[in-house]
Amino acid sequence: MTLSKDGRYIYCIIGTKQERNFGPIGLNGREVLTIGYEDLAMVVSNHPLAKLVVNQDNMVAHEKVIEEVMKEFDGVLPVRYGTVAADADEIRNLLDRRRREFKIALRDLDHKVELGVKGIWPDMDAIFKEVVKDNKAIKKLKEKIQNDGGTKNIPAKMEAGRMVEAALQKKKADEAEDIVEALRKASVNFKLNKTTGDNMFMNAAFLVDKGREKEFDNIMDDLGEKHKKRIKFLYAGPLPTFNFVNIAIYPEAWEK
Repeated sequence: MTLSKDGRYIYCIIGTKQERNFGPIGLNGREVLTIGYEDLAMVVSNHPLAKLVVNQDNMVAHEKVIEEVMKEFDGVLPVRYGTVAADADEIRNLLDRRRREFKIALRDLDHKVELGVKGIWPDMDAIFKEVVKDNKAIKKLKEKIQNDGGTKNIPAKMEAGRMVEAALQKKKADEAEDIVEALRKASVNFKLNKTTGDNMFMNAAFLVDKGREKEFDNIMDDLGEKHKKRIKFLYAGPLPTFNFVNIAIYPEAWEK
């Protein structure tokens, strides 16, 4: 039986001339170390060249390695999950050919972290009441439906549902804008990601200079206190800057 050849699984890119071994913290408990070229290095571990299984455990392990590297290096470029190179020579070749791109990205992310903020409405009944109260057209249509006996006017009920959904989406956007406006003053950049369910109105990532993390924390505390009766915030970080850098590596394109 032919054993699968080991390649090099790539976690991230850092700026260093020194070789580094981070210990057995990689996927499947593999040793994580650096492979460098001049003043750039990729953080890697051995991994079979066969296609990587996409599952929650592997994805968490990928991110945990990057978080460990972030504890020692101010500039870290996360690489997309699932990237495996054939060998060390391919990695050095890539670092050489894309050196300028990686150096600029590292400069832009130097001393910066990603902080995640999700905004959730715990009491959706109260939110829907606000939507109806704040929208005269919805309020008028609902009164008409009630006057018609509630269940008889099906088209009107469907129209009311569409109007409530549209008003809810606008309410989400408006409240997310208010929260982002308060937080952006302590951040370099931000990105709004997709929300899930009716009760999540904001799912944002903020790029923050490490020197301003405390300021950002204080703003989050103020927001939590201000909105404690109607909003629950989920605050996470520091995180790898996946939302602000997109390093895509396609091993098949390395050979020239």
